[in-house]
Amino acid sequence: MGRLDHLALPFFDDGHRALAAQLDAWSAQHLQHIDHHDTDRACRALVRALGDAGVLRHCVPAAFGGASAALDSRALVVCRETLARHDGLADFAFAMQGLGSGPVTLAGSPALQAEVLPKIASGAWISAFALSEPGAGSDVAAMACTAREDGDAYVLDGEKTWISNGGIADVYCVFARDASLRPPSGDAGEARGTRGISAFLVHAGTPGFEIAERIAVIAPHPLARLRFSGCRVPKTQLLGAPGEGFKLAMRTLDIFRASVAAAALGFARRALDEALAHSRSRPMFGQHLADFQLTQASLGDMAADIDAAALLTYRAAWMRDVQGLRTTREAAMAKMVATEHAQRVIDRALQLHGGQGVRVGSVVESLYREIRALRIYEGATEVQRLIIGRDLLAASP
Repeated sequence: MGRLDHLALPFFDDGHRALAAQLDAWSAQHLQHIDHHDTDRACRALVRALGDAGVLRHCVPAAFGGASAALDSRALVVCRETLARHDGLADFAFAMQGLGSGPVTLAGSPALQAEVLPKIASGAWISAFALSEPGAGSDVAAMACTAREDGDAYVLDGEKTWISNGGIADVYCVFARDASLRPPSGDAGEARGTRGISAFLVHAGTPGFEIAERIAVIAPHPLARLRFSGCRVPKTQLLGAPGEGFKLAMRTLDIFRASVAAAALGFARRALDEALAHSRSRPMFGQHLADFQLTQASLGDMAADIDAAALLTYRAAWMRDVQGLRTTREAAMAKMVATEHAQRVIDRALQLHGGQGVRVGSVVESLYREIRALRIYEGATEVQRLIIGRDLLAASP
């Protein structure tokens, strides 16, 4: 089977296939010698390189330098799967440009869109999506970061954590509990739950906004805890209507969640490539590792896991692009299955490599660290299960 034969499926058109071939060739030339020791520097360089190559145009609409009139979910899937197969940090750099600017694309004013999105597409600016907090990860309704009106501005106070691109981003889409909103009943106090959350664009360097802590993780990428202390944000930088921040966050995640599944696919396909090459070349007991039935069975399981995840991932992107449907359930299924299956595939690949698999710096060792985070961020597997179950119950008579 050829390297890109899976894109012959009817979910894609010739434009997507051409994009995959071009990006695969570009990645083979430009991503093989990335120095990951200085993660911040590498990420900045990757954003700029992806911008120069025109890849980041798939993160914004055509009106602002993008590749298509609206965000194309299948293009996002193709880009992330291809980049992840080559380099995890390159996939991360691409993904965060889309996710971090997604709320601006969906709900920013024309002035904000014109200011921010062309710079995202060119790689001149780096973006971040600031939703999680120390006490509010999966439970967004527990958000404690606040925003209060003060004249022609909002004042932000509180913290965000686990923020990708924290410390290197130029703009942050920040979600906060809006103290100016009241419950529908008119009772005293701010609106509770998810109804009282608003979203804002905050520029790096805004007074009252600081990077409180850089966070190191097993698959290194820029990550930080943010602190807001009397941070004034002009009302012109409100994203969408007051109190609509939670809906905006979920709309953004719905678009990009299938692309997380695609990244997992890219990691899994690379793991299978490595396992096939190793098993064919590894001498063992007068044969090669590939000659043993246990090896063949393991490779068969890996291939089936990848294809099952791919079908769910491509379906979710196709339904959004072609049918224009809400894909909350389908994207959650894709994210859940693809990340869990990829973990299994990569674990089997590492096992087939034996001692070489756990050697720091080996491809499968790197993939093993990369995939672990994908089972958590943008909604852990357990959260995806809940989303799917609740959606089924809501849809059933």
